Amino acid sequence: MNQDIAHVSERPLLLTGLKIWDGNSYHAGDSIRIEGRRITALGAMDELSAGCDIRSLPGITAIPGLIDAHVHMELDPENRKPPAFTDPSVYPGMLTRAQAMVRAGITTARDLGGGAWLEMRLRDEIKADEALGPRLLCAGQPITIPNGHCHFWGGHAETPDEALMVLERQVAHQADLIKVMATGGQMTPGSQPKDSQYPESTLRSIVARASEHDLSVAAHCHGTDGIRNAANAGVLTIEHCSWVGPDGWGANYDPEVAATIAANQLWVSPTINRGWQRYLRAENPKPLARVRANFAAMRDAGVRFIASTDAGIPGVFHHHLPQALDVFARVTQFSAEQVLRSATSNAADALGLGAETGRLASGLSADLVLLDGDPLIDLGTLSRPVGVWARGIEIQPSVDAA
Repeated sequence: MNQDIAHVSERPLLLTGLKIWDGNSYHAGDSIRIEGRRITALGAMDELSAGCDIRSLPGITAIPGLIDAHVHMELDPENRKPPAFTDPSVYPGMLTRAQAMVRAGITTARDLGGGAWLEMRLRDEIKADEALGPRLLCAGQPITIPNGHCHFWGGHAETPDEALMVLERQVAHQADLIKVMATGGQMTPGSQPKDSQYPESTLRSIVARASEHDLSVAAHCHGTDGIRNAANAGVLTIEHCSWVGPDGWGANYDPEVAATIAANQLWVSPTINRGWQRYLRAENPKPLARVRANFAAMRDAGVRFIASTDAGIPGVFHHHLPQALDVFARVTQFSAEQVLRSATSNAADALGLGAETGRLASGLSADLVLLDGDPLIDLGTLSRPVGVWARGIEIQPSVDAA
């Protein structure tokens, strides 16, 4: 690893004079003690400073490192067309994207699709400190129908038995979870977002087999029928949750399906990226009103949300989650704290990482971002980090003013 970019402190480090938002609420203390890879204490400086290098940071707010629950490290957002197959020569670009993410304060991400398990290689190199980037959870090849959405990644399966064969192939490549395309999508020619790709029975078989391997399932769901099938099957996360049907995009919200999502304690990963600013700028107010009504209804039904961007698809850059969170709040009219939890403590819980990250607490990984300002007052501060630690590695942050 390039030590000019990142390093782990050899001595205990005390960050003090801080305002601390720990992932749930403001902490009474003003100091964070970091030893190696871990946070060892939060509290007052005079109680924690023994044996530490001390860094005084008045006016700075500390928050947990951000989590993007839906990215594609393999995809270059500059490319407007989907790949015909996975070319291993894309790997250097993946390294560059990973570094940009962590320098922006994204310390954990979930990769939900690639074709040649290159993201697993990246995950393992980051874990071994051979590459700089966020902690990664990787799904490998998504399960999809022949010629279905993202079939170019090689996970096509027509029958339930074939779907389980694709699943086992991901397990053999040490996948952290399983991804299934429950509906069609926009990026694949000939695929329709409103159309279901698998019946509920097949999705249930996938969830059951994944569970045997202690793996969760993320389901790509645009169409309302596919959302229903996935929710009934018990997947862990509903990706996109766009409520598409005969009446158009977002126009077929079903309160019974939302109630099932809430009752089954699933999570919605809505992939709200920076490009959703188009709803705020549109001359026609009806699409924004529809989106807001759907999110308000889901929230009122008890549905839980995690932050995600679908980074890698055309125009959606991997390091733009901080800007996307501000858009998330403005589009949905959720509070800054609700949105920030969706990218920290709630996301960690959803991804099974609550005992490792997502909060600032003793014993957890030293994943934190320092901001010149308070993001609960202004989410725009997320785009201007002044300090980043990922797994105890101090990283030179970057500021994206675009």
